[in-house]
Amino acid sequence: MTTGGGIPHIQASGAPFAVGQAHGRALATPLRSFLDDSLCRLNKVMQTPVTMDELLPSIAAYRAAVAAAAPDLAEEVRGLAAGARLTDEEAWLLQLRREIMGYRKVPTMGDCTTYARTGPEADGRPVLAQTVDLNGDLDDHIAVLEIARAGSPRRSLVLSFGGLLGYLGLNSDGLAIGLNLVLGGDWRPGLPPYLAIRHLLDTAGSVAEALAALRGLRLASSRSLTLCDADGAAWVEVLGDELRVTRTSRPVHTNHFLHPDLAPRDEINVFARNSSRRRLDAATAALAGLPAGAGPEDHFAVLSEPPVRVPDNGDIRRERTVAAVVMRPDLGELHVRRGDPALTTTEVFRLGSRAAVPSEARGAGAGT
Repeated sequence: MTTGGGIPHIQASGAPFAVGQAHGRALATPLRSFLDDSLCRLNKVMQTPVTMDELLPSIAAYRAAVAAAAPDLAEEVRGLAAGARLTDEEAWLLQLRREIMGYRKVPTMGDCTTYARTGPEADGRPVLAQTVDLNGDLDDHIAVLEIARAGSPRRSLVLSFGGLLGYLGLNSDGLAIGLNLVLGGDWRPGLPPYLAIRHLLDTAGSVAEALAALRGLRLASSRSLTLCDADGAAWVEVLGDELRVTRTSRPVHTNHFLHPDLAPRDEINVFARNSSRRRLDAATAALAGLPAGAGPEDHFAVLSEPPVRVPDNGDIRRERTVAAVVMRPDLGELHVRRGDPALTTTEVFRLGSRAAVPSEARGAGAGT
């Protein structure tokens, strides 16, 4: 693991168990601390406290669903537990934290603004950028994982929070995936969307391949995924067993359903819907105003302005921007600002690098 005084950068290779074990060893102390902090802060954000014993049946049901859909990831969770000296159930709780919160137990005010640009509009520089808006003050548990699975030439670079095997990221084939929370349907045992994104990065080399793979997965909860490669981009909304895909060279998504088939079943509250619409309009206008050759720092300027950026109001139960990312999938680069992007500097992670590269070494605002 390298940190450079900033975000931990964990490079793990080998069989799935070994990958998880390396992840767990690198973060053993902070993961233990996170689990001991009001049960990974669940009891600081949920209206009704929960105990580990109460959660065991749900953990077992999700664990079985993940093992059936993505056995390599289930084995990686087992390695994570061994490396961090956690119980298997604790390692699974780290993967299932958002599923356990649900959306009826924890009212949401929003969760991420995401956009991408590719094709001629991007001048040969495909980009996927987004804010990460979460409750629980999770910017102190952010990490970047660089994964090289045994037997595969494909490598993945993913953002992680609190022991997650994946959240968003890119792979060495030039595929990038971001996400947004959308609310609807019944959340049920299945493959959590965060793990689904990691599975797609591990197994798909393009937007088309990722969409085909996604159709075969039973996701645990509603989400919108934004996918981007050098040739195209799309957003896909998932509600129960239904998927709706919109292909466009300039997708923008926030936290309400956009597809007319799913919009009537949206369960976002009116205040969060208003926020989501404002952020959608602001990001759409800002992206349209950026030149084709805009560099990562130009995109961070968009992500750092309200209403796209959601500031901290001091309430741990309220979502705020805990990170912002700009991905260049053609270069295998993940640019990250931890915490409020208006107040922090950029760290750059590259597939195959030995450490994060300070943005100052690259030239702020320059295209790459």
